[in-house]
Amino acid sequence: MNRKRLNWIMIFLSVLLCPIHIFAAGSEDESPDIQAFLVQLFNERTQFLIDQKPEYIDKFYEMKDKLGRYAYEQELLRSKYINTWAEKRGIAFSAAESSIRIHRIKKEGNLAKVSLNQSLQLSYVYKNNKVNPQSFGIGTRHGLTLKKINGEWLVLREWYTDPLTENPKWIPEFKGFPNPTFLKSETDSVQNGDKINQRYNRQKAVEYANKYAGAAWGAGNDHRYNKKYLDYTYKGGDCTNFASQVIGDKSEGGGLRMRSGWHYSSEGSQSWVRTDSFKNFVLHSGYGKLVAKDYFSDVIKPTEKYPNGAIASLKPGDLIAYEMNGDVDHFSILVGFDDHGYPLVNSHTADRYRVPFDLGWDKNTKYLLIHIND
Repeated sequence: MNRKRLNWIMIFLSVLLCPIHIFAAGSEDESPDIQAFLVQLFNERTQFLIDQKPEYIDKFYEMKDKLGRYAYEQELLRSKYINTWAEKRGIAFSAAESSIRIHRIKKEGNLAKVSLNQSLQLSYVYKNNKVNPQSFGIGTRHGLTLKKINGEWLVLREWYTDPLTENPKWIPEFKGFPNPTFLKSETDSVQNGDKINQRYNRQKAVEYANKYAGAAWGAGNDHRYNKKYLDYTYKGGDCTNFASQVIGDKSEGGGLRMRSGWHYSSEGSQSWVRTDSFKNFVLHSGYGKLVAKDYFSDVIKPTEKYPNGAIASLKPGDLIAYEMNGDVDHFSILVGFDDHGYPLVNSHTADRYRVPFDLGWDKNTKYLLIHIND
C-alpha cells in the first residue's frame, strides 16, 4: 500500500469480476446508458485480471487525456501486481464475481460524475491442490469522471480506495509458505471457547470483524459499517477505528474495557483512531504484547522460538500492524487461516474480508504481530 496507506490512490484497478450486479442506492441520475457502461467496464476489468489482455479494457478510457491514460495504466499495474503475487504464493485465480452499488450519478453536459462501491469476490486454488477453491473479498469506494465522446462514454479519471499498486518486483517470496501447520493456531484458539470470565472474547471479536467488514464481499450488515461509530475513511482512514471496535465493542465485539486515553463516545479518542497511538496503547496497557516485528520472510520462517514461524503463534482475534518507514500505516485483524494455512485478515478503508495478510504490501513492509491477552 503506498506510504500512508490510507491516502486515496488515483485509480487502481477497480477490481475484477464477473458477473456484475448493480444496486442503485439513491443515485441522483440513474441514467441507464451510464449504468450499462459501468457494468461493461467492471465486467471487462474482471476478465482482464484473469486473462491479462489489455485490448479488452483500453477501449473504455480517454487515452488522449493524461489522467484517462493514467487510470488505464494503473489497471495494467494492478493486474501485474496481483498475478505476480499469486505466482509467488503458488496459487492461481479460478473465478471472480462482484457487485456495484451506485450512490450517485450527476451529469454535467458531456461529463458525468459517478460515485459507487464495488464488492469483489476472488476465488483461488493452490497449484498443488486444485480441488478446493478458496475465496476472499475486497470492497472499494470509487469516484469516476466519465466523458461522452462520439456518443460513447469513456473514463476520464478515477480514484478509489484500493492499495494494490505496489511494484511487483518488490513482492517477497519464501519457499514452504503457506504451511498447513498454521491451522493448529486456529483450532487451539477461538474454538476453545475460552475460559469463563475471560476478559477478551475472541469469537465475538472475529464475528464482529466479519459482520462489519464494509463493502468487501463476504461481509455482513448489508456491506455497511457499524452506524454506532463515525466513519474515518475521509479523515485519514478507518482501519484503526475498526480495530478498536473489534477488540473493544462491549455488545458485539471482543469486549475489552475502554480506558482513559482509549475510548469512544461521540467520537474516538486519539488512541482509538490513530495507528501509532493505538499501537502504543495496546502494548503498554497490558491488553496486548508484541510477538514479533520484522519483514515478511522473517515473521514466517521457522525459528527455535517459533518452529512454525512467529505468525503461526497468532490466534484469530489478534492484530497485525503494517509499518512503513518507521510509521504504522495500517491495522488489520487476524480472522483465521485458509485450508492451506494462509493467515487471513479483515480491515477497513481498503475493506477486506478473509484476505491473505500480505496482499498489497511489499518487501519494505514490517509486520507487527500483536497478541491480545485473554
